[in-house]
Amino acid sequence: MTAPDRTQTWVRALCWATVTLEGFDIVALSAALPTILDGGHVGMDKASATFVTTVSLVGIMVGAILVGPLSDRWGRRRCILASIALFSVFTLAVPLATNPETFGALRFVAGLGLGACMPAALTMMSEATPESQRARATTLTMTGYHVGAVLTALVALAVVPEWHLLFVIGGVAGLVILPLMWLKLPETNTVALARRGAGTTDTPAPRASEILRAPYRTASLATWAACFMGLLLVYGLNSWLPTIMREAGYEIAASLTLLLLLNLGGIAGLVLAGIVGDARGIRRSTLGWFAAAAVLLAVLSVHLPTVLLNGAVFLTGVFVFSAQVLVYAWITRYYPPHLRGTALGLASGVGRLGSIVGPAITGALVTADLAYPWGFYVFALVAVLAAVAIVVIPQRFERISTPVPTQEVPA
Repeated sequence: MTAPDRTQTWVRALCWATVTLEGFDIVALSAALPTILDGGHVGMDKASATFVTTVSLVGIMVGAILVGPLSDRWGRRRCILASIALFSVFTLAVPLATNPETFGALRFVAGLGLGACMPAALTMMSEATPESQRARATTLTMTGYHVGAVLTALVALAVVPEWHLLFVIGGVAGLVILPLMWLKLPETNTVALARRGAGTTDTPAPRASEILRAPYRTASLATWAACFMGLLLVYGLNSWLPTIMREAGYEIAASLTLLLLLNLGGIAGLVLAGIVGDARGIRRSTLGWFAAAAVLLAVLSVHLPTVLLNGAVFLTGVFVFSAQVLVYAWITRYYPPHLRGTALGLASGVGRLGSIVGPAITGALVTADLAYPWGFYVFALVAVLAAVAIVVIPQRFERISTPVPTQEVPA
């Protein structure tokens, strides 16, 4: 294996590991909360649990927005290392909290690192991958999130009621992998590399406002809308699908099985979406993915026999979970290197607003006893709006040639 091949292999493996760590640590809170609430640990009640969950998501959103300009200015490698160190240390500190306020503050700071690591990792992956394979590279990297979530569930089953071990394991895992990342991750930001090679420190940092000026304005606003709708669907469905199906008259065991099928479909969809996106074009594939999601979500509003229902939910997962990831893949191809991290970070940050709004909308429908079938109607409409946003995106874009780095760069 040649040196460039070895470098690309390390980038793929470690970027996937980064997203896996994010998936584990984000879901760790959801897995720990039932035990924390049942035992009244750290004085937590339902209201404070809602506060902690919300501030954690806000931290993730802020981290995603901030990392873009930083990674464009200082490099992807430094941002990945810093974000993993940040969320690992503060995740380890969570069990030390003695009240909900401290718990929430620690989760907010950890969220900054969690929100930053995924956009930086996806940007690095895209820059270390030939342009013709970027959709596949992006979607395969994002399978790590679901693997991390599954690992969290398995660990939770093994360690409950010792809920604090979830945070200890997540924090230690991040700190253990950091030295390997320090040694093996290259810098893929050619602009940052050129700046360091020239010994310049006074080069102006990229401005986020650049992506809201021609020729990027329309594409930026459209991708923000698509990411918002996409994460609204993902988090809304994952948070409330079992409850909605219970209201529809299905048994609780069947409802939980549907949630599992939804996520299994998500993993399969991420693999399939990357292959189709590279073969047929990312923009066209994303449009088809959101359109298929809209149809399937509408179908779920109808009572179906068990076999058909299971198949429909699996297919819904195939299209819903990977549609928004295809938007990320498109961003990595559209924007030039000096704006790529900023564009992806902002799109991810705006999308995180959808992750907050989605469960809130669905929760309101559940409270009003309208979740079935209206929850699926709302989700179908959201998917349609995401498809409209993709239609607005310009069809023609400038192809950026990004060389694959062949040497590692010291911190």
